[in-house]
Amino acid sequence: MSMAENVKIEFLRNIKLFSSLSDEDLYHISSKVSIEEFKKNEVVLREEDTNEFMYIILFGSAKVTQTLKDGKEIILSIHKSDDFFGEISLIDGKTSPATVTATDNSLIAIVSKKDFYSLIFSQNKVLENLLRILCMRLRESWKRIELLNFKNATDRIKMIFLILSYDNGQKTEEGIVLNIKLTHQNIADMTGLTRETVTRVIDKWQSSGEIAVLKNKLIRLNQTFLKEEIAL
Repeated sequence: MSMAENVKIEFLRNIKLFSSLSDEDLYHISSKVSIEEFKKNEVVLREEDTNEFMYIILFGSAKVTQTLKDGKEIILSIHKSDDFFGEISLIDGKTSPATVTATDNSLIAIVSKKDFYSLIFSQNKVLENLLRILCMRLRESWKRIELLNFKNATDRIKMIFLILSYDNGQKTEEGIVLNIKLTHQNIADMTGLTRETVTRVIDKWQSSGEIAVLKNKLIRLNQTFLKEEIAL
């Protein structure tokens, strides 16, 4: 096995979709995967494009967005290393529901539609993991719909932080660290608020000690933040 193949297998081993597979299975999958580099701000997949591939982020990150009729961009989600996207179009045969753009220089594995179906039909563990992840994303979508019903800006931002903590949270003694870098504009685009409103709420929470912005720019949700109820 070449060094390139070994590196590819090590990347694939960390992907949730393939986490239950043996080394032999991973070697088989690696032959069906090509790897491409995408620069920061480069579009990986455009909304309404006919998509024939599934994409897996090996290194880097990407944002999933839709553009409203008034031209405003909303962020539906942010994918980090080990996340995948594009599978919905492969399953239902329709165009891509959103645009995906690299937010860092990224290394992305690409699987063709033919190989995607070959994988899920030949590897029961991959199919099980896929269904589990899709169910988790569906539940997250329900939470985001709930978020949009909140009129209070504080509750909207709190809800998006809690949603992000499910998949990107690391528990510590002080609270939960969101292992995803977010700008105030990112948060605004995810909640339908203005950046100024987000900044005001974040500053208030920092002053009261409910959250902390760490040296690496990650946000920690402190215990007082986690104990407060969202006003319905």
